[in-house]
Amino acid sequence: MKFYRKQPIEAEQFDGSDEMVDKYELIDAGTMLGTHHSPELYLTGSGKVDVGDWIATGVNGEHWLIADDVFKQTYAELPVIPKVWGDAIEEFKANHYQLSEMFNEWDWNYDEQELIARAWLDGYQVEGHK
Repeated sequence: MKFYRKQPIEAEQFDGSDEMVDKYELIDAGTMLGTHHSPELYLTGSGKVDVGDWIATGVNGEHWLIADDVFKQTYAELPVIPKVWGDAIEEFKANHYQLSEMFNEWDWNYDEQELIARAWLDGYQVEGHK
């Protein structure tokens, strides 16, 4: 069986900075091993954090590592849409309309329809509000 993620995650790409080392309580600057005793940071495998890896944050504040290549294959950034589109999505969903009805209501080009469909299904970010 194949599954998809229902909730967007927050993730930050590790840049090796002292700020990120402190933020995630990483130790041993030579290898960047995480604090294994900290319940907030779950490290898989060796626990080695390389510059370019991603530190994901779950809904309960837990953190885990994702290698850059795995992250890029697994996740995509939420689409960024104008506020008016986000408002329309929320209104149509609140009134139990189907996505196709939203497409019929407004004059969308193909690229806009694809973006709106992704936003409808996966969530979105409003322009200027990252």
